[in-house]
Amino acid sequence: MPCGVTSGSCWISFDRVKHHDGMMVRSLSIIFGFLALGDAVSYGLALPIPGNVIGMMLLTFSLCRGWVDLRSVKPAADLFVQNMAFFFVPPGVGLLLYLDLLSREWVPLVVAYVVSTVVVLGVVGWVTQKMERR
Repeated sequence: MPCGVTSGSCWISFDRVKHHDGMMVRSLSIIFGFLALGDAVSYGLALPIPGNVIGMMLLTFSLCRGWVDLRSVKPAADLFVQNMAFFFVPPGVGLLLYLDLLSREWVPLVVAYVVSTVVVLGVVGWVTQKMERR
């Protein structure tokens, strides 16, 4: 008999794969559902905020309120985090189209990056200190 068909002696069994696939489908459905909801809100209310940002804010809010269980989105979230570098390839390649603009405007861009990084670090540190006092 092939491995995993009748016994659990193999390192992986079909039941385990079926359970994992079901969890992944559910997890991806929740995340993409919030993405679609965010797009609908952004488009429907003509907001200047991208729908994916609104969707992730709604997902975060739902997780904080307990409306969505963290375990239900963890499989897809882990997959996205493990493959995060892959998601930066298209924007990186797209930057090649604007090399002339980037070469002309590099000083303001670097200043903006440095200032925004310092501000984000400061805000995250401040929020972390406030949260730890609770």
